[in-house]
Formats: sequence, structure tokens, C-alpha cells
Amino acid sequence: MNARIIAGVAGAIVATAFMAPPALAAEGYFSHGYGAVNKSMAGAGVAAGFDAMSQATNPASLALTETQLTIDLSVSNARYNVEVTGAPSAFSLQEGSFDGDRDVFVMPSMGNSWEIDDSSTWGWAIYESGGMNRAWSEPAAGVYGGGPAGLDLSQTFIQFTYAQEISPEVYLGISPIFAVQRFKAEGLTPFAGLSSDPTKLTDNGDDWSYGYGGKVGIQADIGAGFSFGAAYQTEMFMTDLDKYSGLLANGGEFNIPATLQTGFAWQARSGFIVALDYKRIFYGDVDALANSVMNYTVGGGLLGESGGPGFGWDNVDIVKLGIEVPVGSAVRLRAGASLNTNPISESEMLLNILAPEVQEQHYAAGMTWKVGENHAINLAGMYSPTSSMVGSNLLEAPGQQAVALEMSQWEATIGWSWTF
Repeated sequence: MNARIIAGVAGAIVATAFMAPPALAAEGYFSHGYGAVNKSMAGAGVAAGFDAMSQATNPASLALTETQLTIDLSVSNARYNVEVTGAPSAFSLQEGSFDGDRDVFVMPSMGNSWEIDDSSTWGWAIYESGGMNRAWSEPAAGVYGGGPAGLDLSQTFIQFTYAQEISPEVYLGISPIFAVQRFKAEGLTPFAGLSSDPTKLTDNGDDWSYGYGGKVGIQADIGAGFSFGAAYQTEMFMTDLDKYSGLLANGGEFNIPATLQTGFAWQARSGFIVALDYKRIFYGDVDALANSVMNYTVGGGLLGESGGPGFGWDNVDIVKLGIEVPVGSAVRLRAGASLNTNPISESEMLLNILAPEVQEQHYAAGMTWKVGENHAINLAGMYSPTSSMVGSNLLEAPGQQAVALEMSQWEATIGWSWTF
């Protein structure tokens, strides 16, 4: 496979990633992992690089990767429900129990690594880092009474990585990252009286923004089969979503939150690997996500204004555990689990009907099957069981309306890797 073919495949994946509406297995709205291998361990492995897509978790891991190309394709489906009880009076949600639209989504990713010499490697990766696509076609009047409501968010990363062994068995990696974001909101006309610009509140089609950030990571062997890894990704500074400057705080500003992941791995002489990671996603640093709807009810701020109302999301803390078990020389089996805090509090249910990301558990499994000297098939499956929470409609009289959200999700991934 020559560079022209690789570039063509990469271009096709970029186009598909930008246009495909994601329904990611969510830690908030971030993916639980990147690439089939990492996904099959529930995203654990910041201290144990596996393939070219490992750079998306920790850039330093690329220093331990051979020259390789990986291509992965994920299929995902989310099931979500809202139940509103209590007669409406002031700002009314439609009473009843409603299921969200249940579409299946396809998400590609691709990673490439090239050994420069015995101590350094460079590479690149294209992947969906975050996103959600939630739509409510019922009731006919819309959940908010403004017609079918929904929110579509896609965030695609293009990452370039350089990794270097800086001392014996200590590796450092750095990655500039470019991001493209697509956003759309519908069915929110009843919020017009709460908006700083009702013409840029809802139903304006897709809007795009572009931005940049970076990631730095370290990985080190610390003896007796143990290794340590840590990676920090900066906030991604995005151009404003001008079509929705009457919805999103600070005039349409919607940056992508920073992340921190650190952990340990242990590898036995047999090849058995166990990885334990901690990850934090800093949703609380992005005003459009973090600001409370109480900013309107208490402070008088309008949607879209500086410091205006948002989704009221908190930072998310995640613990991940993954294992890899070799079976003969051609097969490696994997499994993993992750537990995360819920970004949504009971007082922030109103806008989060658009983003019911209440999931707190992810269970994954998968395998690598070496089908030739240089080729392997990677498989991963993930199930996130139903999580739910109940809160209130703060724009109604106290105790007037209760809002219950629940969601579950599955995802399947198939990938191919070529080491050359």
C-alpha cells in the first residue's frame, strides 16, 4: 500500500467523520475509547500502548509502536426516554413518556505510525472524539411545544504526533490537534423569550466551527513489569457557532473541554496485561456546558449572553480497568469496564432533554486475530446498561413538573491493522 492510497483512504475517513452524526458511547459526550483495541478495554491503557490509534489516548505510546496503519469502523445505537409528569402551568413541558428516535450511526477512525529510528516515531490519527445526536419526534407538538426537538453535535479530531525515548524506557509524546465541530439545534422556539437573539436560537441548520489544541503524554517502565502513563489534552479553542449565538453562552462559544488521563499497567512474562486508569473531563470549564439554567432564573441572564444559561454540566471523573490475555500466538482477548460520574445534576433537567447523557457504566470486550505475518483483525463490543435520573422543571412552579431521563447504548467496532 503506497502513500497515495493511504492519503485517499484518510481523505474518505475525514469526509465521513465530518458528516456522520455520532452517537458515541458516552462519558458525558466523549467516546469511551479510540480504535477497536482501546475500545475493547473500555478505554484503559494510558500506560500501555497497543497500536497506532494509541496516540489518541497517550502520544508517548507511539514510541513503542511499529510502523503501522489501523482502520476502524464503529456502529452505535442509543436508546433514550424522557417522562414528564405533572400538569403544565408556566413554562410547560409536554406531559407523557416519550422515546427518542433510535437510529444507527457509523463512525470511522484511522491511525498511522512511522518509525523514524530506534528511539523516535511520528504518526497521525483521525477520529471522533465526542458528539451526540438526540432527536424527539414525539409528541407531535414537540417536547418543548415548538415542534420536533433535537440536538446534533459532532467533534472530529485530526492529530499529529511525535514520540521520543528521552531516557532508557522513558518516553515522551506531543501532538498538535486540529478540530472540526458541527452543531444543530431544533424545536426550541418556546425559549425565544429567554434568548438574547431569538433569530439565532434554533432551526438554523448545521453550523461549523474550527479550532486547535494539543496533547502531551509520558510513559515509563518502572520495573517488575509495571509501567506508568499520563496524558493531558488542552481545551480546544474553537471559532464561535454564530448561527446559535442566541442559545450558547458567550455568543455561540463552544470550546471542547480539556482532559487528563493517568494510570498504571502491568505485563506478565506470558503477555497478560492489566491496565488501571483514571480520567477527568473538564466540562466545567466550558460556559455553554457548565453554566446552570439557574443563571436565568436567579441572575436574569439570557441564553447566548456572557455568563448566560447552559446545560449545567459538572466535570466527569472516570475509572477504567482493562485486561488483555494472549491465546496462542495469533489471538489476544480483551475485556474492560469503566465507571464514570454523571455530568448532569437533578436541578438541570430542562435543557438536558436535548442531551440525556446520564450513562455511568460501560462494559467492553474484544479480540485481535492475527491473520497473517503483518495483518490483524480487531473486534470490540461495548454495552452501557440503562442509567436514569429524576429532577424537576425549574421554569415551572416548584414541584409542578418532574422530569425523568434514561438512556442505554451499545456499540460494535471492527478494525484492520497492517504492520509494515
